[in-house]
Amino acid sequence: MKSDPLHVPASAVKDATAGVVVFLVALPLCLGIALASGAPLFSGIISGIIGGIVVGAISGSHTSVSGPAAGLTAIVSAQITQLGAFETFLLAVIVAGVLQIVLGLLRAGALSAFFPSSVIKGLLAAIGVILILKQIPHILGHDSDPEGEMGFVQPDNETTFSEIGRLFLGEIHYGAVIVGLLSILLLVFWDKKQWLKKSPIPAPLVVVLLGVGLGAIFQRLGNPWLIESSHLVQVPVATHWSDFWGFLDYPALSQWTNPAVYYSGLIIALVASLETLLNLEAIDKIDPYQRRSPANRELVAQGVGNILCGAFGGIPVTSVIVRSSVNVISGGRSKRVTIIHGCLLWLCVVLLPTYLNLIPLASLAAILLVTGFKLASPGLMKQMFREGRYQFVPFIVTLVAIVLTDLMVGIGIGLAISLAFILNSNMRRPMRAIVEKHAGGEVVHIQLASQVSFLNRASLEDALFQAKPGTQLLLDGELSDYIDPDLLSLIRDFKTKTAPARGVTVSTKGFRPRFNIPDDIRFIDYTTQQIQERSTPEQVLEILRDGNRRFLSGQRLVRDLGRQMSATSYGQHPLAVILTCIDSRSPAELIFDTGLGDIFTIRIAGNVVRSKVLGSIEYACAVAGAKLILVMGHTKCGAVNASVDLTCSGASIEEATGCQHLDLIVHEIAKSIDPQTCRNISRMTPEERSRYGDEVARKNVLHAVTLIYQESSTIRKLIDQKRIAIVGAMYDVATGSIEFLPETTDLKVW
Repeated sequence: MKSDPLHVPASAVKDATAGVVVFLVALPLCLGIALASGAPLFSGIISGIIGGIVVGAISGSHTSVSGPAAGLTAIVSAQITQLGAFETFLLAVIVAGVLQIVLGLLRAGALSAFFPSSVIKGLLAAIGVILILKQIPHILGHDSDPEGEMGFVQPDNETTFSEIGRLFLGEIHYGAVIVGLLSILLLVFWDKKQWLKKSPIPAPLVVVLLGVGLGAIFQRLGNPWLIESSHLVQVPVATHWSDFWGFLDYPALSQWTNPAVYYSGLIIALVASLETLLNLEAIDKIDPYQRRSPANRELVAQGVGNILCGAFGGIPVTSVIVRSSVNVISGGRSKRVTIIHGCLLWLCVVLLPTYLNLIPLASLAAILLVTGFKLASPGLMKQMFREGRYQFVPFIVTLVAIVLTDLMVGIGIGLAISLAFILNSNMRRPMRAIVEKHAGGEVVHIQLASQVSFLNRASLEDALFQAKPGTQLLLDGELSDYIDPDLLSLIRDFKTKTAPARGVTVSTKGFRPRFNIPDDIRFIDYTTQQIQERSTPEQVLEILRDGNRRFLSGQRLVRDLGRQMSATSYGQHPLAVILTCIDSRSPAELIFDTGLGDIFTIRIAGNVVRSKVLGSIEYACAVAGAKLILVMGHTKCGAVNASVDLTCSGASIEEATGCQHLDLIVHEIAKSIDPQTCRNISRMTPEERSRYGDEVARKNVLHAVTLIYQESSTIRKLIDQKRIAIVGAMYDVATGSIEFLPETTDLKVW
């Protein structure tokens, strides 16, 4: 059982270390996303601080970390260009924030429930793959593409794959390679040692310190080991406090009458909100405590954050999957992590920018690459493949589409594929048709799905109009929460007009009252006198076979027990009498899937034949009209195994069991026990004793069949007249299957 994620001080230590790790990862991402968006570098830092402290404080999510998002880089770049000035763009960001608050108040966060899990898992895996591919150049010292840029087509006109290809042209920095590879090895080693994993010192912090130390050593060694400034974190450095405020930009409020500002604000609000909801759903899936983030509150928090970003010169923020994933993987337990990371961004940028600029990007790239392997693990791929094509295809298409385009386009393609699969599934599986054998004959049972839309009209029409004259149809709406009005009209018209004209009988059951299709069963689902009279022993035996097949498959007949009680209250006309054991695991009515009034059941330990049992069987056949006598033994029979033990040991039955009248049953079963085998039973293994007990149970069934025929002249006469038959069977309590004994299945005793 997991510990309380909010337990103090344990969670405070976890949150503090995770906050440091998220800060180290977020810093270059904030700068890189701002650079990729064509915005001032410091705008990314401002957004990281606001996303961490303000959004983190308002948000109800325990795991989500907000900041500038790679998924918005193309939109931010385009809107800055269209509006002509960054200050005008900041006003559009304020408008976007206001719209997000409105969306949250209107409870638009409910849209997150409509994202298929396969698409969300594809998003997580795709982010993992992108992190791996995008960090390879940084680990090897090729840094023309800014950290945090996640699109397939890059600002430098390269693609994700061509960027890696350029490494083979010699663009590798040896110092960065050593830092990157050693950092990966350290992270993997740290993760495999439990005593290191439990250490309060986070592995990524050690990686960063290692990178800074190696960078200082390589600085002294010079080329080719020197790690150049292009492969280091590059935070703007303010020499005076007044310089820091000079880094800020402010919105051009004079542009409030410009319609383009509101259009840009709408675009930013919609895309940022959608990305936030997607990321929120995805990160909740990898939360080890499986907590659910309030989506509407998150939209309000993002709106407040974007208003402040616009007011103080930041680019738009969203919930960010990369930072959030690092948070979860680093052991963060509460939203304290995002607030800590925001505070660290602010403090270090203001107080320690020079020292931050000593951190090699290869160290941070190693952290992201290892995170990527955890998100896109082979185990996840195998799991999705095992779940079948309806899960795997949308998952893999989403993954590939995001890697080859960008996050929003890839998600759109994944959602489209999921929708296509859903539509295809609904078009092909709006119902399940089963041919059932009831007492009155075959019934085609059509069970409608939970949602039956206009897309299912063709399938339903085919199922109805394929019914041949004389067919009994049962339309079952018990599972249906929604049925399209056109299809309801189709069902009513077919039942009242088309079916009678075609000689088809339609029964209905289970439809909700609002569908205005009342229950109307027009076939016989219980045994009547007419059915009993025209049934032969062979037909009754087949009915029992079919019932056991349904029992095994789990497709038992749907019966109206109230209707059966009413119909059988005036008399009974059973088809068979079954002599079986009292064992609780062998209820004949369930095993043969029979209804009220279909069979007589006689239960006695060891299914032995005594005078009172014979009297009951005679009444069932000679008076009540049953056509078949079935003697059913079963495996692992307690009565038989006890009889074997008592008979072979020679012990007093009453003394051994405390039962005064058990000797009659034991002595009857003992007639099927071989004395020679009995003498060797002490040398048998438990498995051999169990097999021998089943063998005795089988012989006991055959003995009972013979005894019924020999001891009852009434039964013998009915058998000789071919009016009834006796059959023996063994029921397997482990599998639920019935074996009708070949010695008796020709419906003759001899």
